[in-house]
Amino acid sequence: MSKNRYEGLLILNLKGKEDTAQKIIERVEKDFKAAGAEVESVQKMDSHQFSYVADKVDRGFYVNFVFSAEPSSLAALKEKFRTDSDVFRQHYARLAAKKAA
Repeated sequence: MSKNRYEGLLILNLKGKEDTAQKIIERVEKDFKAAGAEVESVQKMDSHQFSYVADKVDRGFYVNFVFSAEPSSLAALKEKFRTDSDVFRQHYARLAAKKAA
């Protein structure tokens, strides 16, 4: 199987966490790599207040990952993060293949 390029937007729940955002981002990046994904970039987009409270969470820290992975790896990551208490929401979009320079 070939790897596809994806963009993953994760909203982290930092409410009541003693870990800093950076520590959680580093752990999540290791989870991507452990699933066989090659992380191209990580963009920290800061903490934002939600327009409404969802599941008793009123704000989240947005992080954007650009990575390459096989579709089966993406499915495994989605499932892993679905049960991760630090990941509040996740959304993935497939990107065009990276152009050679």
